[in-house]
Amino acid sequence: MAEFAKELNIRPGVTAIIGGGGKTTLLYRLAWELSNGHSVIVATSTHVFPPEDIPCVLRTGRVNGVLCVGTPCENGKLTAPEQPFEELAQLADYVLVEADGAARRPLKAHDMHEPVIPKNANQVICVVGASGIGKPVEEVVHRPALFTALSGQSLATPEAVAAVLTKEALHDRVLINQADTPQRVAAAKELAALMTCPVTIASLQKGEILCSY
Repeated sequence: MAEFAKELNIRPGVTAIIGGGGKTTLLYRLAWELSNGHSVIVATSTHVFPPEDIPCVLRTGRVNGVLCVGTPCENGKLTAPEQPFEELAQLADYVLVEADGAARRPLKAHDMHEPVIPKNANQVICVVGASGIGKPVEEVVHRPALFTALSGQSLATPEAVAAVLTKEALHDRVLINQADTPQRVAAAKELAALMTCPVTIASLQKGEILCSY
C-alpha cells in the first residue's frame, strides 16, 4: 500500500495542506498513516466538515492516537481550534491542518486573505486536481478571475496551472491528485515537468502513488 506520509516527507510538527482536488482526503489519509505509532491532531484554519471516524473535541491535552480539534460553526462545519497551533504542536507528534477552501473545485487561485497557513507550519503541500487540467477555467477553478489574471489563459492548461502555482509561491511541494486515467496521468506529467519544487503524482482514491519528481 502506498505510503503518502513517507513520500511527501511529512515531518513532526505542523503541516498545512492547501489547493483543491483532494485536500481533505489527503488530510485523513496522512492522519491514518501517521497514527500507527504516533499521536496526530487534525484541524483546520478555515472550515471543514468533521470527520466521520475521528473523535472531535473543542480543546485537548496531550493526545494519544488521532484526534480532531476544532470549533463548531455554521452548516455543521468546524473552524479553527480555540488553542493556538503553537500549543497544539506541543500536544501531538504531528498536526495536520487543512488551510484552504476550494468550493469542491479541483483547481484554485488565492485571494489576498488565503490560504490561512499557521505561522509554525514546517511544510505546505499544495494539492492539484488533475481532473481540472486542460478544461475551461470557469468550470474547474475556484476564483477563476484571479487564475486568469495570473496565467493569462482561459483554459487551465499545464502551463497555466504551473504559472499560477509559481507566481503564488505558497507551497513547498505539490501533490497532483486524481491521476486515475491515462489522459489525467499525461496532463499531470506535463505539469510536473514545469515545476521546480518536489512533485508527486498520485490517485488518493485508489491509494496509488504513480511517480515523483
